[in-house]
Amino acid sequence: MLAMVAGANAFLPSTSSPLVSLRDAKSLCRVNGVHKMALASRLRMSDSDLPLTDAGRRELRDLEGQWKNVCVLGGSRGVGREIISELSSMGVNVVALVRKEESKKELEALAGVKAVVGDAKEASDVISVLDGCDACISTLGGETDGVRIDYKGNMNMIENAGILGVTRMVLVTSIGSGDSKGAISNEVYEALKNALVDKTKAENLLLKYYTNTDYTIIRPGGLITAPSTGKAIVTEDKMAAGAIHRSDVARLCVKALYSKKCSKMVLSAVDPSLSNPPASYKPFEL
Repeated sequence: MLAMVAGANAFLPSTSSPLVSLRDAKSLCRVNGVHKMALASRLRMSDSDLPLTDAGRRELRDLEGQWKNVCVLGGSRGVGREIISELSSMGVNVVALVRKEESKKELEALAGVKAVVGDAKEASDVISVLDGCDACISTLGGETDGVRIDYKGNMNMIENAGILGVTRMVLVTSIGSGDSKGAISNEVYEALKNALVDKTKAENLLLKYYTNTDYTIIRPGGLITAPSTGKAIVTEDKMAAGAIHRSDVARLCVKALYSKKCSKMVLSAVDPSLSNPPASYKPFEL
C-alpha cells in the first residue's frame, strides 16, 4: 500500500506535502461518485520491483519501451486517430475516449483498440479510460456544447492520471501556446486566441503544478492532412513555425512517448521541407 501512496505523489501538485496519507490517496480517486482505489498494481509493469525515485515513481530509463497500455484522448480524428493507428501497428493496447458510437466501431476494428463512448469534459469519463493504462497521450481540442475542451478535458487527464498509475504523459497543444506566442503573427494569434489561451492554461497546469509528472509537451505547427513526409522534426526553438502533416505529428508523438530523452520538455513540431525556402531549425533527437 505504501507503493500506491508514493506512486500517487508522482502526479500530485508540487505544492503538496512530500507524502499523502492512505485516506487522502483514496479521496483523490473519488470523483463524481466514482471511487477508484489506485493499488500498487496500477503501475502495470510486470517487473514491479524496479527501483523508485524519491518522488515515488520508477526511473524513466527502466520504463522506456515498456508502455503496453496507452490511453489516447482526442482519438476520433486527426492527429489522435493517426496516433492510435501507429500504436495499434506496434502491438500496443489502446484505450480511446470517443463521443460517438460510429467512432467507437471504427476504432475497434483496429487490433488492440478499445473505445469508450464518453465526454472528456466529465472527469469520471476520463478516469474510466485512464484506469489501467501505463501512459496517456492527449490531442484534445475544439469546442463541444459551447465549452472548449482544450483546457477542461486536459485538466481532467492531468489531475487524475497519476493517482490511477499512469506513469508517462504526452500533451499535444499548438505552436502559439505558452512561450511560443511570438512564433506566430498577431493576426494568426487573434484568429486562434480562444484555443491558444486554453491550450496555454493546460500547459501551465502541467508545468507549474504537476512538476513531478513525466511529461512531454508537443506543439505542432499548422496541420495538414496528407501522407507522412518523414522529414518533420521536433525542436526546442520557441520561435519555430510552419506546417506539418498530421501523420508526422503522430509519428513524433509516439516516438516521444517511448523516449527518455524528452522527459519534462516542451518541443515544437514542424516540417522544414514544407517551407519555401526550407526553414532551418535545430532538431531535437528523440
